[in-house]
Amino acid sequence: MSGTLYGIGVGPGDPELLTLKAHRILTHAAVIAYPAPDDGESFARAIVAQYLRNDQLEIPIVIPMRVERFPAQAIYDQAAATIAAHLSAGSDVVVLCEGDPFFYGSFMYLFERLADDFPVEVVPGVSSLMASAAALQRPLAARNDVLTVIPAPLDDERISALLNQSDAVAIMKIGRHFRRIRALIEAEGLTASAGYLERVSLANQKVMALGDVDDDKAPYFSMILIYKGAEDWIAASRLPATESGTKS
Repeated sequence: MSGTLYGIGVGPGDPELLTLKAHRILTHAAVIAYPAPDDGESFARAIVAQYLRNDQLEIPIVIPMRVERFPAQAIYDQAAATIAAHLSAGSDVVVLCEGDPFFYGSFMYLFERLADDFPVEVVPGVSSLMASAAALQRPLAARNDVLTVIPAPLDDERISALLNQSDAVAIMKIGRHFRRIRALIEAEGLTASAGYLERVSLANQKVMALGDVDDDKAPYFSMILIYKGAEDWIAASRLPATESGTKS
């Protein structure tokens, strides 16, 4: 019998946000795979490092962090072949995924390659979207509000249209696009309704009103939340002043 492939959402960064189910599967598996950049440690592994055993086999999936090469098809092909060999030998394999596996998660590329040949279980995780709303202490959406999630690399025209037509907005993958995104938000008159967050749930987390951000750039792990829906009490919620290092 083959092993089972588990796609585990490990959350936004705080190890305590790992679900009980993910912890159980993670601590019992023989093989652990995870994405890793070519210029540093794996963030997904760092989140769960305290839960790993010394006798677990680790498979780093090294992915060049360059926009023009992502997703790196050849790298995922090789990783899938390596994981398939362990599954065929009867070992369960856990693949770590930051946030949630099926919400912009890297696990989906392995799922695409392996799900037809092996049993797969996907364990959802706390996404950065949910963690950001909790850190901002403002609901994402309510009642019949339409929530739109916008990847920052989209072109200006499309982002402006989505900002204009949505009741609530989450903008992800900001990074080098921050100056452009902030200008688009200002053009729509939404700066006063926007909260800015970076490295949510980590010790160096920052939470503040977008208008209070002085920098012209932002880390990849940053997000902007905007509310302009029908619930006045949400729209009128006070956005926090700069808040840094708030994780207990």
